[in-house]
Amino acid sequence: MTAEPTNLVERLRTATNAHDLAAIADCFADTYRNETPVHPARNFVGRQQVRSNWEHILAAVPDVTAEVIRQVVDGDVIWSEWEMRGTRRDGQLHLMRGVIIFGVDDGRATWARFYLEPAELDGQDADAAVRTIVGGA
Repeated sequence: MTAEPTNLVERLRTATNAHDLAAIADCFADTYRNETPVHPARNFVGRQQVRSNWEHILAAVPDVTAEVIRQVVDGDVIWSEWEMRGTRRDGQLHLMRGVIIFGVDDGRATWARFYLEPAELDGQDADAAVRTIVGGA
């Protein structure tokens, strides 16, 4: 087992918490592929899009912080559970939770499956959510 994927996740967490856009972008390969299975229209390729995304995030949530809750390495792949939080410029809480699975080569993410989503703190309970998802009374 290599520590390289763990090092990448730690570099990304540190760069995010430092709000260092160049260091964030440097965690990703030029040809990085991001897949967002729940929202496939959001898929993209390239480090430049990562940089653009983070420019918007850092501008909109100037105090954003990231925490890695858990991580598991399997060869050159790391499964990582994240929480990102801060306060948006409009005063609203920004809270994202979920999993990012990274493929890592030469110290950079070459691909990811991205499952990080806004947390619903006042959403439906389990019964209501199941009824909404599958329909029915």
